[in-house]
Amino acid sequence: MECDRILTMTTVYVALSDRVFVSTEPNGDRLQRPVLEEVSFGSDSDSGSGSGSDSGSNSDTAFEFTLECLAASAAVPNRLFVGTFESGLLRSTDWGETVEHVETPFERHPVTALTVSPHDPDTVYAGSEPSALYRSTDAGETWNRLEGLSDVTSAAEWSFPPRPDTHHVRWVAVDPFDPDRLLVGIEAGALVVSPDGGETWIDRPAGSRRDNHTLSFHPTSEGRCYSAAGDGYAESDDGGETWRQPQAGLEDRYCWGLAVDPADPDCVLVSSASGARRAHNAEAARSFVYRKTGSDSWERLDDRGLPMGDGVVRAVLATTGEPEVVYAATNVGLFRSTDFGDSWRPLTPAWPPALESKRPRSLLALVPE
Repeated sequence: MECDRILTMTTVYVALSDRVFVSTEPNGDRLQRPVLEEVSFGSDSDSGSGSGSDSGSNSDTAFEFTLECLAASAAVPNRLFVGTFESGLLRSTDWGETVEHVETPFERHPVTALTVSPHDPDTVYAGSEPSALYRSTDAGETWNRLEGLSDVTSAAEWSFPPRPDTHHVRWVAVDPFDPDRLLVGIEAGALVVSPDGGETWIDRPAGSRRDNHTLSFHPTSEGRCYSAAGDGYAESDDGGETWRQPQAGLEDRYCWGLAVDPADPDCVLVSSASGARRAHNAEAARSFVYRKTGSDSWERLDDRGLPMGDGVVRAVLATTGEPEVVYAATNVGLFRSTDFGDSWRPLTPAWPPALESKRPRSLLALVPE
């Protein structure tokens, strides 16, 4: 549309287990509200490909796949990678209008983590169940396994409680200052760090968490990185080789979502609950978002416009690189803050009631470079 050519658009992808929503919003005031569209990945279960639903549809059409994760780069915001539990890796090059199945060496395994390198939009990392890590340097056309991850000492103890006979890579983060430094979160059992692109691994560095759910590097503060984990929060100043665990004020310590202000490495948001059931099960949900600034204690962000508490599952959080701008998705809607959590506004005029029983799997917010 004409607005795409005139204004820089913020693209927000939200993945639930059975659908993806795309919200487009201009960085300006020409549109009074953002647009939320449902992306349908088709019904051909053999090929895993198909075409999108009608623009603007909020239908309840289910996917053939259980979606696990998303990845995209602000340098190529139209190209979306989607990890599924049953059908491997999917890729779209047109904001989800059409989707193709990508052949990979991990074809038969759930794809549980995806990350695009901040140094090169064609370099993509994929984590699987059982825990293994792969890298592509040609936007998913070919893949190499990064050996040695499953050989670290703690691997014998890895186990995912709902399926205790297995485990998976939950998150991969790439250092924005060093393309070879990787943080890998195993659910559940370890944080593992590679300083050399997967050639060697540091297993369970001092102070690190065991049940890491979301990992992040700060985009402008070299060495700063963060973990939101089922056993609490942790942060590091040396690229993940040692960690500290500031917990004061964090009353709910099953942490899930994580966001850091791009302009302030000491300003952090996490979503958390008292335990997994309270975090993920909509019928029993009771979750909150907390903020920590500098050496201050964690503060729960009550009464700021972001629904929290009973009936709200843990939020997934995302930033765009703009100072103080952060997005949050829960089972009751998609929200945006421009003051890093002091106030929030909904990005959709009405969240479909059918989605209130679901929990968001992944959230991306991209301003094209």
